[in-house]
Amino acid sequence: MTTSLKIDFVSDVTCPWCAVGLGALEQALHNLQGTVSAELHFQPFELNPQMPPEGQDASEHLTQKYGSSAAQQAQIRETIRQRGAEVGFTFKADGRGRVWNTFDAHRLLHWAGLEGAPGQQYALKNALLAACHTHAENMASTEVLATVAESVGLDGARARAILASDEFAAEVRERERFWTGHGIHSVPAVIINDRHLISGGQPAAVFEQALRQIAAG
Repeated sequence: MTTSLKIDFVSDVTCPWCAVGLGALEQALHNLQGTVSAELHFQPFELNPQMPPEGQDASEHLTQKYGSSAAQQAQIRETIRQRGAEVGFTFKADGRGRVWNTFDAHRLLHWAGLEGAPGQQYALKNALLAACHTHAENMASTEVLATVAESVGLDGARARAILASDEFAAEVRERERFWTGHGIHSVPAVIINDRHLISGGQPAAVFEQALRQIAAG
């Protein structure tokens, strides 16, 4: 018997630990096939909501935000690279060059969840994470975002029309307020059946154990 779980994955495209966490969650669900299935919903969270459209140098940003040195940042990047490799996600070898505003990416993800075919929001999320962290593309670029949407079978013209307007902006802001209002202040945050929270880019084994216990009731 398979138990179906609702999973809200609260995250930001610019967050490398979100890529690691999603890969680990995917591994856990694969290992639990036949026992647990999941309905995934990707929810918006902005690590840097005030980031201007031109973005900021990643090293400069991390130093300003966390006070970390270049050596500390290099060590963290290597840890993230290794954790990514464990779950099949490739990070750009020399790290990301810039940090971007991701609000428009969240608007496209909202649209994909609302109007896309089953699985298209999931595919778009993975494609955006790869564009950001594997290929270091500009996550604030209309053309980059629309091209990524097209790559997973979404309508490019519709994506460009959304990006040229403020469509879904109010809905994304409401969802962001909802999650921060419920105590989510760091990501990834994985909420299962609206009740159980798993925080951070945990290893697949942690997700697997938690999902198994929740499914068992």
